[in-house]
Amino acid sequence: MSKLRVHNFCISLDGFGAGPRQNLEHPIGVGGHALHSWIFDTAYGRSMIGKSNGSTGLDDGMLRDGDENIGATIMGRNMFGPIRGPWDSDEAARAWRGWWGETPPYHHDVFVLTHHAREPLVMDGGTTFHFVTDGPLVALERAREAAAGADIRLGGGVGTIRDYIAQGLVDSLHLAVVPVLLGSGERLFENDWNAAGYRCVEFESSDEVIHVQLVRQG
Repeated sequence: MSKLRVHNFCISLDGFGAGPRQNLEHPIGVGGHALHSWIFDTAYGRSMIGKSNGSTGLDDGMLRDGDENIGATIMGRNMFGPIRGPWDSDEAARAWRGWWGETPPYHHDVFVLTHHAREPLVMDGGTTFHFVTDGPLVALERAREAAAGADIRLGGGVGTIRDYIAQGLVDSLHLAVVPVLLGSGERLFENDWNAAGYRCVEFESSDEVIHVQLVRQG
């Protein structure tokens, strides 16, 4: 059966996956952009924004591993964009098509958790965003069908990952711990992950981040 995996999810030293006051100007919250700067120092990260060169060491390899054998993605609405409420509430909501332009980097079906229905959004490059109003379990069921035996990436944000963790559905997580302090925002580690069966199976540091691999056992 396909596995549900988290990859390259960045958190601060004090455990926040996003800073406070997320909005269009600060999509990852105030100060949250610092969590992802290491990505665009790598060759793989630079290629995602149409640039060349970049590092090819540990960080680059971890980014590449995150795309291996992935057939579908699940994300929360906050990760899809800053728009809240019904999609037809105003012109900005009707026009919003995600952060990634007309050719998102997914190239497969993406299932967006939301409380407000919307028709599927077909993008260039093979990505289609499906808006799921029936909750995490239905989104996972649909993602498994779309993945056709490949694994499913759980993209975030923090609340979405915590929801799936609470239901014992996440098989493995790769976290990139970045040496910054955000002070407040959305904290990833709530409740007792040890009691939920998660164990650290790998811990390795580059010059930029610490890579932590957690696997659910039992």
